[in-house]
Amino acid sequence: MATLRLLAFGGIFLILSVCEFFWPRKKLSQSKLLRWFTNLSMTTLDLVLVHFLLGTLAFATASWAQKHHLGFFNHFEIPSYFEILLSIILLDFVIYLQHIAFHKIPLCWRFHKVHHTDLDIDVTTGLRFHPLEIIVSLFIKMAAIVILGPSPLAVILFEIILNATSQFNHSNIHIPETMDQTLRMILVTPDMHRVHHSTTPLETNSNFGFSLPWWDHLWKTYRQEPHLPHVSMEIGLPQYRNSEKLNLLNLLRMPFNAEERTRTSTGFPIRS
Repeated sequence: MATLRLLAFGGIFLILSVCEFFWPRKKLSQSKLLRWFTNLSMTTLDLVLVHFLLGTLAFATASWAQKHHLGFFNHFEIPSYFEILLSIILLDFVIYLQHIAFHKIPLCWRFHKVHHTDLDIDVTTGLRFHPLEIIVSLFIKMAAIVILGPSPLAVILFEIILNATSQFNHSNIHIPETMDQTLRMILVTPDMHRVHHSTTPLETNSNFGFSLPWWDHLWKTYRQEPHLPHVSMEIGLPQYRNSEKLNLLNLLRMPFNAEERTRTSTGFPIRS
């Protein structure tokens, strides 16, 4: 499973990087070399942690739940293709709820905001997550697997899809407006998710979906466009504008700083 995910990750990253080079959506404001060094260094830590140390836990949990007849799907005889489809959709809903929680709960936000401090957004932003957030996300996923009882194959496919869509919806690719509007009926597009990385709080607290856009519509967290045009909107968080301080070491230490604990004591407000 880890090898399959790694191959999918590498192939998708390469394709999107090439597309960003030839068809960029937004001019980057920071040095791409320095940003990529920071983001890919953190990605390497996450890859070592998740793919090589914890990479089989989600798959193993699904196999264990199936063997012991735990979870909803392990109590019903349904076609495998239907079970896989439903499992992917429901697991995606779990990730949507998790994303909202990571914005709402102060302790979780301290780790998740590392992702939001990127001053530009491109394919590497979709890989910029604090290692401890990755661990928490994994255990939430494992709990969902025990409750839902998806097949191991469904879990593998979901992991690949989640990784692919995270890279895609963070990518700096220009997609024609008509194509974007059609595509975002079934998939979170870069323009849709870019709104979520705006420095404007009301926009940051919208468009939480990673793969499927439906949850944002159903739970009224969808925002069609940012207040400013995509090409000129400001990316990141208002209180973190110094790119020199957003290096790998500072990002890893960020959630543990006394100043950050005070700053996030009231949490990050969700749009009412």
